Amino acid sequence: MPKLWRIQSHDAAQIAALARSANVSPVVAQLLACRGLTGAETIREFLDAKLTALRDPALLGGVEQAAQVLMAAVRERRKITVYGDYDVDGMTATSLLMQCLKLLGGEVNFFVPRRLEEGYGLNADALKSLAAAGTKVVVTVDCGISAVAEAQVAAELGLELIITDHHEFAAELPQAAALVHPRLPGTAYPFAGLSGAGVAHKLAWELCRQADGAKKVSPRMRDYLMSALGLAALGTIADCVPLVDENRVLVKHGLKSLCEQPGIGIAALIRVAQLAEKKQLDCEDVGFALAPRLNAAGRLGQAELGVELLTTTNPERAQALAEYVNGLNGDRQSLERSIYITAHKQITEKFDADNDAAFVLADPEWHPGVIGIVAGRLTEKFHKPVILIALDRLGVKPGTGSARSVPGVELHRALAACTQHLVGHGGHAAAAGLKIDEHKVDDFRADFCEFVASERNRPTAGPELLIDAETPLSVLTLAAIEQIDQLGPFGQGNPRPTFCATGLTLDEAPKKIGGGQRHLSLKLSQHRNSIRAVSFGNADWAEELEKLDGPIDVAFRPVINEFRGRRTVEMQLLDWRASTTAPAREASPLPY
Repeated sequence: MPKLWRIQSHDAAQIAALARSANVSPVVAQLLACRGLTGAETIREFLDAKLTALRDPALLGGVEQAAQVLMAAVRERRKITVYGDYDVDGMTATSLLMQCLKLLGGEVNFFVPRRLEEGYGLNADALKSLAAAGTKVVVTVDCGISAVAEAQVAAELGLELIITDHHEFAAELPQAAALVHPRLPGTAYPFAGLSGAGVAHKLAWELCRQADGAKKVSPRMRDYLMSALGLAALGTIADCVPLVDENRVLVKHGLKSLCEQPGIGIAALIRVAQLAEKKQLDCEDVGFALAPRLNAAGRLGQAELGVELLTTTNPERAQALAEYVNGLNGDRQSLERSIYITAHKQITEKFDADNDAAFVLADPEWHPGVIGIVAGRLTEKFHKPVILIALDRLGVKPGTGSARSVPGVELHRALAACTQHLVGHGGHAAAAGLKIDEHKVDDFRADFCEFVASERNRPTAGPELLIDAETPLSVLTLAAIEQIDQLGPFGQGNPRPTFCATGLTLDEAPKKIGGGQRHLSLKLSQHRNSIRAVSFGNADWAEELEKLDGPIDVAFRPVINEFRGRRTVEMQLLDWRASTTAPAREASPLPY
């Protein structure tokens, strides 16, 4: 389904006044206005994003009590286990808190459940094994807030349990020595959007303060907390929480920390990701290069190696682990390409790609750790809910499904409406997981598609692309993009600005690039100005573009590409369409 381009309108006089009052360029003023930032003081706070904007950790509900319990365990030499999650947010939170407790002299280890065998969160068998191995205190990161039954098991085992999390609550809260959560009932922390790693950094900060007996920590603890900002930023970016408020501060300074004091393991990861020559990392470097390598370890059932990489003090071990997770990422990419090909073939050969309300696809050869990525790609391509189910090869165990949706169809409601076919399910409006027996797949597909069709019969808008402004290529200079980059770090909740340009011509035939030739490279021109454009995951546009014999309009994000010391402006191409002679859309060119 073609995207609707919605170009924001602007008042030139208001933009000029905002630029003067906030002492910013008209370019930055216009983009700030697009984000609803129109007060001079608010704009300055947004652009500065000072570390002093981080709130006192004691304001976070439960954090003082959790730190007191952990400090007592450190003093009494009781064994502490940091219980994490297998995604990047969980790995970084685990590493961050474990390093802190070791710095304080604690006897500490970690446990991360295996994604494919044990699943997400606290599980009773793991708690029993930890208790048998001598653990006395368990502190969770990025999980546990809905683990009511498992908390009871911990109590029966004599484990002192601390839960730190940022996910949704169950109908009741678990019983524990301390609960730490930015939205904890009965508390009023001002920012609800912290990631698991962000919550862990708050707890580590409070631990350092209690260890020093002062609000201002010692230089030794301060050095640790500054280096830990890198881990907090990594987890925050990877978890796609909004990059606003405290998350913006954590990420801005954490990206700097990743370059200046990354730690042995992250430094090795940066090298294998071929980012070592960059003077400053950005969110795209983390989101598309560092995080996927760590995530590959979790998706393929080896998250503990990711935590070891982030915490090792042995340079040789760090390099070996970095190279290994780099290889795992290659395996993950290969699996992803294979699954995408077979899933796409199912859609085109077995279903009606244009008229079916949703797609429920299943195959015994699919890897359950990768299907979610492919479901997301297919959802974006077809703009319909997609569920991929990795069936058990022996037909004995239930299949594992991963679902992705589009605006207007809430997955948790859709799955609840079809619960009679499922062994279990959980998730949110846009992403969910499920378990299903193979013989129930066809009936589930019919009912799921019927439900989606009824939902989508309601009046809903099609896919939209919000565009900040229309601009000619001539204004896309290094200086202009550097001004735009003042609004970073960019990510969820603060996206990189999107522009459109019209009447562009292709200088040469489109090229498929990258692993598996998934990506697209173009060279575009407008009025003697040329620019390179890259579109990730959209190599299938090449055939359509080659057939055109006229100009095109493009929607894109401008970026600065650094290669061997040379910096050039490029486009990240988001969408395109053949140019038309329709009446001009309401638009406001950039005021350079």
